[in-house]
Amino acid sequence: MQHLQSPDPLRPQIAVRELIAMVGCLMALNALSIDILLPALAEIGHALGAPGNDRQLVITSYVFGFGLAQLGFGPLSDAMGRRKTLLIALVAYLAATVLCLVSQGLWALVAARALQGVAAAATRVIAVAIVRDLVSGRRMAEIMSFAMTVFTVAPILAPSIGQLILFGGDWRVIFIFLFVMASALALWMMTRLPETLHPEKRIELRLGSAMKNYALAASNRITLGYLTASCFIMGALFAFIATSEQVLAELYELGAMFPIAFAVIALGLAGANIVNAKIVRRLGMRRISHSALIAYLLVNGANLTLAFFGKPPFLAYFLLLMTALMLFSMIGANFSALAMEPAGDRAGTTAALYGSSTAMAGAVLGSVIGQGYDGTVLPITLGFTVLGAIAFLIVLWTEKGKLFGVGEANEPDA
Repeated sequence: MQHLQSPDPLRPQIAVRELIAMVGCLMALNALSIDILLPALAEIGHALGAPGNDRQLVITSYVFGFGLAQLGFGPLSDAMGRRKTLLIALVAYLAATVLCLVSQGLWALVAARALQGVAAAATRVIAVAIVRDLVSGRRMAEIMSFAMTVFTVAPILAPSIGQLILFGGDWRVIFIFLFVMASALALWMMTRLPETLHPEKRIELRLGSAMKNYALAASNRITLGYLTASCFIMGALFAFIATSEQVLAELYELGAMFPIAFAVIALGLAGANIVNAKIVRRLGMRRISHSALIAYLLVNGANLTLAFFGKPPFLAYFLLLMTALMLFSMIGANFSALAMEPAGDRAGTTAALYGSSTAMAGAVLGSVIGQGYDGTVLPITLGFTVLGAIAFLIVLWTEKGKLFGVGEANEPDA
């Protein structure tokens, strides 16, 4: 079994497989926190008096809090270390989950969900920074792809778990389940996760220093370009998540079968991540992500064409949607690794900037598209296509008009 060296004297090594599992589970906590509530949105809306599209706020408030707080957790983890920052944040997540459990109104729940997202932000930032502390380049992309495969277990199972909980209880029981899962994760991290940031590489926590580090990260053309392109791609993903229950369960009348349809899509994403992990070291991040982005545009264009002529047949819409999201997963893992590549010792700050920007922009853009839902799939397919086209133009700017293999020789394999 392969091991990676850490600077932690108490835990000098970590197995690559356990690292992948840890990173995947940390990221999965966020997917679980979002997707497990999707089958309950209609019940929450009815119980708390949230009409129409307002129920989407239970999802988007979490994502916005999750994005905003990453700006703080990046510099904090660069100063305090990854392990301590993560454990503090997991305790805060548990407290916010209790607030969600006892909320009595829509806006109280929305506020508690935003706090839950704030606490969960550390898991996203620190998961990426831990990997970047230990490896880089195509090796990082490979590990992140395998971790994303672990991560996709959450969206595969989460809606079904949520639906099963609703069969035996009300929507509040879902938050009890989240509390138990987060407690188990915190215990695992406390006993097994080493500190991966060397003491000599820690950066003193100062507001001016943090702003300077963010400016330095954003000044790199590759980081800025792939970060910005990812913002628009993530907007499409969050639009799908926010409207999936309305479109699949209500418009296409899947009802209780909605979690199964969602699981099929998530399985497709997991398969795409496995394929990406297997081929990225051979083909490179640019060649894969650029090809996937072009294919993403074509697939969404096909779905948009169908939507212009009315309600697309379910099978056609579903297969095109799933294909687009599979391509998204291949784009996302490689865009993230490309944006992080120039980070060096500022991996925590760069990961925070990337995660915060993509989550907040994704939440805002996804909410705009989601609030435009009018009982048809036209606003969603149009949003997917437009956001994908903008991302493509940004990548063209980033690579100075040269796509695919250009720059591959500079992608390290470490």
